[in-house]
Amino acid sequence: MERASALILALEKFGQGDYIGESISQLEHSLQAASQARDSGADDELILAALLHDIGQIIPLEQSKEVKMKLDNSTQNVGRVGHETIGAEYLRTLGFSDKVCRLVGSHVAAKRYLTAVDRSYHDSLSSASQKSLQFQGGPFRGAELQAFMEDPLQDQMVALRLWDDRAKVEGIEDTTPRAMAYLDMMANHLSSEQ
Repeated sequence: MERASALILALEKFGQGDYIGESISQLEHSLQAASQARDSGADDELILAALLHDIGQIIPLEQSKEVKMKLDNSTQNVGRVGHETIGAEYLRTLGFSDKVCRLVGSHVAAKRYLTAVDRSYHDSLSSASQKSLQFQGGPFRGAELQAFMEDPLQDQMVALRLWDDRAKVEGIEDTTPRAMAYLDMMANHLSSEQ
C-alpha cells in the first residue's frame, strides 16, 4: 500500500502543471484516460496503464537528464523526449507488471501506428499531438509497422491511445473519479507482483 499511496500522491502533486499544449492539467488528462478505460470494462492492468501512461511527463527528473521537445524557432514545449520509456522504466522499478509497463511504453508507438494506417486519425489529433509526432519519429513504416501489427497487446495499445486522445475535456472534474479512487486497485496490483 505504501508504494501505491506514494505514487498517487506524486501524481496529484506533480500533475498540476499544464498538459502540454492543452487546456487541462496533466493530472486531469490522466484521470480522464483512466475513467474511460474503467468505463469500457478494461482489466485492471489496462486501467492502471491509462492512469499512468504519462507518468514520464509528470515525475520530476534531474535537469541534466531532461530533454524537452521544442519547436524550431520557438520556446513552445511539446513534452519530454522519450517520456513513454521514462514512464515504463520508472513503473518497472516500482514493481508494476510487464503488461502495465509495456502498455505505458507503447502509447507513442500506438500514435505512430494509427497515423500510418488512418489519415483521418492524424487529422483528428490536437495541434500539440501532431507537433510531438514529428519528434517521435512520425508514422510507422516497414518493419516497425509490421512489428506493431503483430504485437499480442496491439488492441489494448490502440485502445489506450484512443483514450489518451479523448482525455482532453475541460470542466468535467466533478464527474471524473479522483486519483485516490485507484489506490486499492494499484495496491492490489503491486502486491500481486511480489
